Amino acid sequence: MNPEKNVIPENVKTIHLIAACGTAMGALACILKEQGYQVTGSDHNVYPPMSTFLADKGIFLTDGFDPTHLDYRPDLVVVGNTVSRSNVEVEQMLALGLHYCSMPQALNRYLVGTGKSLLVTGTHGKTTTSSLLAWVLHSAGLDPSFMIGGILKNFASNYRIGQGDFVVIEGDEYDTAYFDKGPKFLHYNPAAAVLTSVEFDHADIFRDLAHVKDTFRKFCLGLEKESLLAAYDADDNVAAVIAGSSCLLQRYGRQTRSDWQLYDIDIQPPNTRFKVKRKNQIFGHFKTRMAGRHNLLNALAVIAVADYIGIAAKDIEKAFESFAGIKRRQEIRGIVNGVAVLDDFAHHPTAVRETIQAIKPFYPDGRLIAVFEPRTNSSMRRVFQAVYPTVFDAADLVCIREPSLLHKIPEDERFSAKRLVTDICKRGIKAKHHQDTDSIIDFLAGETRAGDVVLIMSNGGFDNIHERLLEKLRS
Repeated sequence: MNPEKNVIPENVKTIHLIAACGTAMGALACILKEQGYQVTGSDHNVYPPMSTFLADKGIFLTDGFDPTHLDYRPDLVVVGNTVSRSNVEVEQMLALGLHYCSMPQALNRYLVGTGKSLLVTGTHGKTTTSSLLAWVLHSAGLDPSFMIGGILKNFASNYRIGQGDFVVIEGDEYDTAYFDKGPKFLHYNPAAAVLTSVEFDHADIFRDLAHVKDTFRKFCLGLEKESLLAAYDADDNVAAVIAGSSCLLQRYGRQTRSDWQLYDIDIQPPNTRFKVKRKNQIFGHFKTRMAGRHNLLNALAVIAVADYIGIAAKDIEKAFESFAGIKRRQEIRGIVNGVAVLDDFAHHPTAVRETIQAIKPFYPDGRLIAVFEPRTNSSMRRVFQAVYPTVFDAADLVCIREPSLLHKIPEDERFSAKRLVTDICKRGIKAKHHQDTDSIIDFLAGETRAGDVVLIMSNGGFDNIHERLLEKLRS
């Protein structure tokens, strides 16, 4: 490793991305391509939809890592955080003495530049909050750039190169690269930031909750005095990590003493109406199609940032009403014979609970059937074994898939899907364990009836269960 080469040189024309098929790296490849750079990339498992998305942009990835991919000696190599020092392309990059950087370093240089970054951080709600913020800025005519971990339906993209001053970034707490094990969000110097929540997650990166809190505390303490930090008001962990921050701090939530307060929430499917106070003075009345208390809090955080940068309440209200949402966040994939199939990214216990509780009031005439695939590094560990049974209480029926990647977890640390089903049943909720996805589809095809909503939760593709179930229901 040569730290002197961990810089972005001047006059870069050719850029190679190692591990380019991920959401963030793929978006970065597109940004670079649109800015006129010659872009190449590789990954160990190149597959749709990202591979075809990149191909449509004129970026063709090579499947697999090979030292020869660097034979043309690109001016810069961007190293994704999924590859190690022993990766053959990393080895060749170092042997050739090429300049290299991490994804956040590249994003700072090529997207943020001299602009003002607006950063959304926290264990939950980052994608939704940053997406809504980006749309509010765009709707208000500020022409923002953004890079976010989900596909915004208003743009059919997870990135955008705008001409305005502001750049919206989803601030990931995951590590940066093999040569930088700190979180990605420490690379940015935001004009305004949001902290939605702080909980234990990412068991492959963080030792425990204290480790997570230390990481977020470092971020908060590093904010400039003139930067805004909008922080949720009912999370003790948030309160702990913001203590001592010298930035401009505003709290948001439902507490009367907070700078921003939600009140008069009225669910009128398909909309939710709510009012907002700023320092106990009425700020505005809003309407959104996003469901759930957690999404109203996300919206409130957006209001705080939008107000800080000078967007009027009436313009925020207009943007909220035209926000089309994000793929894989409470997304209706289809309705067949009166059965609605929804897709959601929820996987952490808190997210699963909030999502179920959010969806339930919008389908009052049928059952809510929760289908959950424990797939993340944390959810496949027994760290949440005692918590998961409590988060399905608002569901009428629960289907739990046996984790398909459980073999990657040490045997003495593994989560038990069968035990989860047993514990859910003890709480009076009907639950079933399924060994594979086919079993779930077959069961639901015979079980569901008009009025039911099937809420499918996973951070992965779940064997294309959504389309397969809809097809089975049609037949």
